[in-house]
Amino acid sequence: MSNWVRFEMDGAAGFGTLDGDGIAVHDGDMFASATATGEMVALDAVALLTPCVPGKFIALWNNSRSAAEKQELEQPEYPLFFLKPSTTYLAPSGVIRKPAAYDGRVIYEAELGIVIGKHVSNVDEAAAAAAIFGYTCVNDVTAMQLLNADPSFPQWARAKGFDTFGAFGPAIVTDTDISGSAIRAELNGRERQNYPVADLFMQPAEIVAKLSQSMTLEPGDLIACGTGPGALPMKPGATIDVIIDGIGTLSNSYED
Repeated sequence: MSNWVRFEMDGAAGFGTLDGDGIAVHDGDMFASATATGEMVALDAVALLTPCVPGKFIALWNNSRSAAEKQELEQPEYPLFFLKPSTTYLAPSGVIRKPAAYDGRVIYEAELGIVIGKHVSNVDEAAAAAAIFGYTCVNDVTAMQLLNADPSFPQWARAKGFDTFGAFGPAIVTDTDISGSAIRAELNGRERQNYPVADLFMQPAEIVAKLSQSMTLEPGDLIACGTGPGALPMKPGATIDVIIDGIGTLSNSYED
């Protein structure tokens, strides 16, 4: 198991694996030919960036059995998804900002993130599983009242596409079994979401295989698996933590 991170130090970006209180710096391509340089940098001497820079950030809706039961929704046959633009990407400890032109509720959504490590298109579940590089924590932030503001067109891209609305990290954890993990959200230290990975209708390999029927998936692409029940609005000044067993804790603040 490795915990891959990206970081900024002295104005330059680098990447490597967590090693105690430090980072073992690597060269090359995280997803193909990463080589340890032998250099170590202290965690407290760097600023963590998002652990990858996805070409695509794909996010699922209605992929939680318990959430679907609450909302009286049927299990979908194929992933129901939308795309979040690169301007949403937010690093650990970054500030989620309320859109200036929006006065409604902004909610957090704690989710498991799949990071792709290989080019895949129209693959089966075995090949899809082999294409998963690792997992990370995701907060798929949503301006809830925009979703159905126009009755003729649900506005998924707008409601979920504001700057800072796609927080993920702090690391990509590889070679780990997340099947028994729980996904939790704590708002100002109080637990608000807690649901198991097993609650997801579609598990990671099935998600990747089915999405590969719609688009080629590429190294670094990020897939958020959909959230469970308990997603609630945040107030300015709040701290929101997404915690996944075996993966880590993604912490961000929320401000006007």
